[in-house]
Amino acid sequence: MTPERFERLNSVLNKRQPDLTVVLENVFDPHNISAVMRTCDAIGIQDIYVLNNKIPPHKKWGAKSSSSAAKWLTIHQFTDAAECFTELRKHYKKLYATHLSTDAVSLHELNLTEPVALIFGNEHSGVSEEIVAMTDGNFIIPQVGIIKSLNISVACAVTLYEAFRQKQNAGHYNTSRLETEQYKNLQDQWGFTED
Repeated sequence: MTPERFERLNSVLNKRQPDLTVVLENVFDPHNISAVMRTCDAIGIQDIYVLNNKIPPHKKWGAKSSSSAAKWLTIHQFTDAAECFTELRKHYKKLYATHLSTDAVSLHELNLTEPVALIFGNEHSGVSEEIVAMTDGNFIIPQVGIIKSLNISVACAVTLYEAFRQKQNAGHYNTSRLETEQYKNLQDQWGFTED
């Protein structure tokens, strides 16, 4: 590994945000998942959760839309919602779903600087009522058009860049935030060796 490559990977690890994650519930299209992965990598998310309890688990992601982002992320796959949410509760203070409901708040009202998991549902029916019942609240992305929904990968990107803005303003990208053990594990996984 060249010194430049070493520095680049080290810089990326130093900007990872262990207190922010995305949960994808029964998203059908692997290209949508891959597009989400690309955005996660872009804003420094390391761990993402893929819950497939209504559809078969994915065997691979759409490589073209992810630009190989999957190899740089830690992907947790679940087929049981309760198990998935038990694991999420260990790491994140708040779990919010994108869900159009009377109690939904605007994305811009969320505090995305605290440990948060953001849940996105599938392309056809969104987040299921089962999952909504397990969350701490619902949010919507403000829109003024006729169609009141966005493609899942677009909705996720808009949401994550609001998190990026809040976290950047709070100084979350100024110092390394990964635990030492996770940092070292990722260095091993990513093949860190300085020539």
